[in-house]
Amino acid sequence: MGSRASLHLQDDEITAIQQETGFLPNQIIRLFSRFTCLDKEQNGFLTRDDFSRIPEFAINPLAQRIVDTFFVESEDHLNFRQFMRTLAHFRPCTPKTPHEALNSRDNKLRFVFSMYDYDHDNKISKEELLQILKLLVGSNISKEQLSHIAERTLLESDKNNDRNITFDEFKTVMSRTEIDHKMSVRFLD
Repeated sequence: MGSRASLHLQDDEITAIQQETGFLPNQIIRLFSRFTCLDKEQNGFLTRDDFSRIPEFAINPLAQRIVDTFFVESEDHLNFRQFMRTLAHFRPCTPKTPHEALNSRDNKLRFVFSMYDYDHDNKISKEELLQILKLLVGSNISKEQLSHIAERTLLESDKNNDRNITFDEFKTVMSRTEIDHKMSVRFLD
């Protein structure tokens, strides 16, 4: 799917994407249509700039972090398969969702954790917390207040006292959060 000649989905591609992501064939086809609309140059992939065409991102303070999560596998190009793997995290899960599924509770939490973990070292530092807090609240809160919130978050979450939040600590803190509800996105409206 990297050239002009392959701007159509083949049945075997749809089947493979369905098995990997859990999306139904008609959902895959509709999302492919949206993908190709973003791909204005019809080159079979998206760039970070292509995401700027999504109006909802213009008002989302975490837009850049969300876009970054799409480009984990690739620095500058995103093919349809990679696009679908990321979107799969936002599919609702059920009690029967397999643990290894992209939309499992654990994988949803890993996805959210990765948004905080700027340097990809598998822990969230105070500095990373501050970066996200600044994105979320802008200049509505003083630096001192932001620092206090980050300190309190570390104090409540950091069980091994290393001044970082590991994924297991993050998972514990998020245990009572309805992550599936918070990550639900209406793709096919």
